[in-house]
Amino acid sequence: MHNKLVPHPDVPFDLPTAERIHAAVAHYGEQTVIDNSIALLRGKNAGKDFLLYAGGKHALGILDGAPALYWPELWGARALLYVWSDAAAPYVVVGLTNQAWRVREMCARVILLRGLQVAPKLVRMTTDEVPRVRAAALHTLAAQGTAEHLEAITARLRDPDKDVRRAAQQARDELTSRLKLPTEQTPTGE
Repeated sequence: MHNKLVPHPDVPFDLPTAERIHAAVAHYGEQTVIDNSIALLRGKNAGKDFLLYAGGKHALGILDGAPALYWPELWGARALLYVWSDAAAPYVVVGLTNQAWRVREMCARVILLRGLQVAPKLVRMTTDEVPRVRAAALHTLAAQGTAEHLEAITARLRDPDKDVRRAAQQARDELTSRLKLPTEQTPTGE
C-alpha cells in the first residue's frame, strides 16, 4: 500500500523559495502568507499546502512522516524575507534565541533585511556557540550598530573560526565607514 502524500498539483513545491512564496501570495493573499509564516516560525501548524509553499520539496519528507525538527520554523522565518508585516517583528526577535542555530541565523538575516533595531541582542549573538550565527549577528550589527558596538565586533577578530573573523573584519569596516569613524589598525586575527 502506498501511503506517500500526494501534494496538490497547484502547489509549486519544486520552485526556488522566492517564486514559491510569490505563488503563495497569489494563491492565499499576502496577509495570509505572513500569518502562516509567523505560525511556522512559532512552531505552529499552518497547513500541509502552506508547508509545501514554504519548505518546497523538502517539506514532503516531513509530510510523509520524517521528524520536523526545526525546519518549519526555519521556513517560516525564511518566508519573511519575501513578505513582511511589522506584526512579525516580535516573533523574529524571539527567533534569535531559538534552540536551533539555523533558525537563529535566519532570524538575524530577516532582522538585517527588515531593519529591526535589536543591537543589544545581536551583541549577545556574537558569542553564540555556532560560527554561522556569530557571523550573521556581526553582519547585522554592522548595519545597525553604533560606535559602542565596535568593541563587540572587534573582539570577534580573534574568533577561532576563520569565517567569523572575516565577518568581523567586514563588519568593522562597514560600521566604521557608515559612521565615519576613524580607522585604527586593528589586527585581523588571521
